Amino acid sequence: MGKYIIISNRLPVTIQKTENGMIYKKSIGGLATGVSTIHEMNESLWIGWPGISSDTLNKKEIKEIHSQLKKKYQCIPVYLDDKELEQFYHGFCNETIWPLFHYFPNRTKYDHAQWETYKQVNEKYYNEVKSILQRSDTVWIHDYQLLLLPLLIRKEFPNISTGFFLHIPFPSFEIFRLLPWREKILNGILGADLIGFHTYDYVRHFLSSVRRILRIDYNLGSLNVNNRKVYTDVFPMGIDFDKYSKAHLNIDIKKETKNTFTQTHGVRIILSVDRLDYTKGIPERIRAFNRFLEKYSEYKGKVNLILIVAPSRTKVDMYQNLLLEIEELVSKTNGKYGTIGWIPIWFFNRAFDFNKLTALYLTSDVLLVTPLRDGMNLVAKEYIAAKNDNGGSVIVSETAGAASELGEAFVVNANNIEEIADTIHKALKEPLADQKKKNLFMLQRLKRYNVRFWANDFIERLHDISSARKKENQNNKLKDDLDKLLAEYKMAERRLLLLDYDGTLKDFYLRPEQAVPDRELISLIKNLAEDKKNKVVIISGRARKNINNWFRKIPICLVADHGLWVLDTNQEWRMMDHITNEWMETIRPILEIYVDRTPGSFIEEKKHSLAWHYRKCEPDLIELRIPELKAALMSMTENMNLNVLEGHKVIEVKNNTINKGRSASYYYNKENYQFVIAIGDDTTDEDMFQVLPDTTYTIKVGHQTTAAKYNVTNVAAVRKILFSLIESD
Repeated sequence: MGKYIIISNRLPVTIQKTENGMIYKKSIGGLATGVSTIHEMNESLWIGWPGISSDTLNKKEIKEIHSQLKKKYQCIPVYLDDKELEQFYHGFCNETIWPLFHYFPNRTKYDHAQWETYKQVNEKYYNEVKSILQRSDTVWIHDYQLLLLPLLIRKEFPNISTGFFLHIPFPSFEIFRLLPWREKILNGILGADLIGFHTYDYVRHFLSSVRRILRIDYNLGSLNVNNRKVYTDVFPMGIDFDKYSKAHLNIDIKKETKNTFTQTHGVRIILSVDRLDYTKGIPERIRAFNRFLEKYSEYKGKVNLILIVAPSRTKVDMYQNLLLEIEELVSKTNGKYGTIGWIPIWFFNRAFDFNKLTALYLTSDVLLVTPLRDGMNLVAKEYIAAKNDNGGSVIVSETAGAASELGEAFVVNANNIEEIADTIHKALKEPLADQKKKNLFMLQRLKRYNVRFWANDFIERLHDISSARKKENQNNKLKDDLDKLLAEYKMAERRLLLLDYDGTLKDFYLRPEQAVPDRELISLIKNLAEDKKNKVVIISGRARKNINNWFRKIPICLVADHGLWVLDTNQEWRMMDHITNEWMETIRPILEIYVDRTPGSFIEEKKHSLAWHYRKCEPDLIELRIPELKAALMSMTENMNLNVLEGHKVIEVKNNTINKGRSASYYYNKENYQFVIAIGDDTTDEDMFQVLPDTTYTIKVGHQTTAAKYNVTNVAAVRKILFSLIESD
């Protein structure tokens, strides 16, 4: 078992430089707490920024920090200078990703220089990782600052078990598509084996974006990315449940709670806790409280809103303006409704420590949590855990991730001022027995799925995926049998190579003009064909015109249209069967209807087959169209001696006597071969695998269920095998 490597933007340790040297402070946030159980394991390392600019450090100090972090905290620092911090963190992370992923496109900045720095910083993190990475390690990457890192690791370490967790929302496709670098971001994330989100909505949005932008389909949350399975799942982050549920037993918190009760005696308390950010819906919340006082005047003098707003990005104009807006709204509300002995809103523009905040949890009657958009929001969970069985009502917006777990709470629309005002009234009137009953269900849920369970659940799922992949690789014995394959090839006097084209020798392309073989492939086929012991046959679903143009000058055999047309070496094209194509007049109108109804699709008409291509179509629309079209075609072809074949982004209709298996048998039976290899990737290649004897080396590209003996990952792996054959002679 290798080591765990945790990677996040910030380390769980923050460094401050003073006149007396460096001060190391351990973080107490949710991530640090949750992952601590993983991090505390032997050989575990945490990689991240230590919270101090490298411009303020000399070489000696950097060396000291590096040594102390690794020795005492099992951490490895990534040093960022002032420019990188400005362009990467304050720039791209907080001016592009943060607003866009929280549904604020009007606040989103698209700056190419910031994007370039974002890429460079991700590469800087990667350089730290690769210097310590070993094959048996497990990597867990966190959050939106490192969206490119999973793919960087995957490229050089393809077998490393890698997880990625996004702690903020993943937006809908219509929002995400606005990002100029959307393909690169998605491909970066897809470098992971397991991708975790707080809610199912975020998973759904991610899968939709992958399918619509990258044209990668998914099934039950898993995606086939370059013949590698990538999994997505929901892991709602929990809290340190015991810390909050047992807080009322702490002597210092008891004193703080008593003091708070004394100061708030005689009024009901509504508590709001946030950091300063435009995503939190704080102005809307104040307006809703204002409307509550206006609408339910009987509560004047009897209720207070304690509004805690922790400072954030205080030097940024946008945040300064937000603070001014909040202060103005608080002032107007207090000026309008306040009396000599009563101030409606108590506003605190500072962070509260654990004791003071927990005391407020214990003394307040209602928690008001109404972000416009929030990845999770742990405050709601902390409040319920701290309250235990003492009642207390929670009002949470439906756009907070926590709302999906806290179904018993009052759930509101964060933009509906009237609804929030009415819900505050309902919460204050809710009987204590009802509060306790609702909270009990939520308490049990939060206790079971606490922050440590969240971390262990993710890692266990990642291990399961890794184990399944290892088992799959063990079942695929091609690596073990490769020496045997090469030895048999070398010994054989006559050899037959049956090779599919699209997806086997060449990656998939939609149009014939895009599928032209590259120089490397032409050279590879020429080298194989020049060996007089070899008979090379390319068996393709492509039209004979394309195959002829690409390979006619090379002394090989060609099979086009899935086996209808055959070209033996130095001969002319001939049909395997003299069949009629009168059926096309009946089938073509059906396909034309679906072309008209499905933008982006088109018909490819071959001599004796019709193919409906849909690679460029809207995926959601295709989900509707394919079952309809297949049902229509099956109904029409039932008594017509035709096959309806579903290939890669294509549905093809052809005579059922035409298939690759028949072509493979034709060539196999022509001579006595001592070595036969057949390679393909599609369902149409299964006919070829099935007709060949057990002594044949049959290879499937991809890891789908197959009649072939072996699997390889991709086109590159196929070419590597064929080059090995040449080199073995």
